[in-house]
Amino acid sequence: MFRSRLACAAFLALGGCVKPATPPVVIAEPVEIAPPTKADAWQSVASAADIDRIRRTSLAWSTALGEARARGFRSAIAAEGDLLKPGSALARPAPTPGSYNCRLIKLGNTTRRGPKFEKFKPFFCYVEVENNLLTIVKQTGSERPAGRLWEDDNPYRLVYLGSLALGDEQAPRAYGDDPKRDMAGVLERVGPFQWRLVIPWPRGASKLDVFELTPVGEQPN
Repeated sequence: MFRSRLACAAFLALGGCVKPATPPVVIAEPVEIAPPTKADAWQSVASAADIDRIRRTSLAWSTALGEARARGFRSAIAAEGDLLKPGSALARPAPTPGSYNCRLIKLGNTTRRGPKFEKFKPFFCYVEVENNLLTIVKQTGSERPAGRLWEDDNPYRLVYLGSLALGDEQAPRAYGDDPKRDMAGVLERVGPFQWRLVIPWPRGASKLDVFELTPVGEQPN
């Protein structure tokens, strides 16, 4: 026995008696998968550019209002009340399906000499339910936005993804079919029977488009 141990010791010195290495034991921590959020639904549809536009809504508000006020439109902005106040959104933003009187205000401009504040005549639009989502469709005029409203993680707003119908086109293109026609923004309730659709960084010359929506009893033929 002594000789065997002595021989093994000699072999160990020469690298001959090598004990097998014990393999390491890897213990993997369980991976927690976050549950889906409401924002996941609309972000899976929206383009990266439109997701970025919506994320920069606050910057669009401050930039566009700053330009309009600097050009002497402070009184005109104040006259609109909560409609043009960035933080005036109220709970329960979903509008009731039906006919609406819609009015557009454009703020800021991407050109040096362009208008910084513009108000347009009211037009008619309609809110309805389609495939479990609310939709907004402008029914009159040469430019007719139409899109769907998606729930968001922010309970004070709905996210709008739509497109623009032009001229004699019978129906707007689906969102994503033509990025040049796509529209993205948020819909908020700012008063009793008063909503606003805010389009930050639209593809036109303005920096912020605000559509006011108020219910009406009748629509044009």
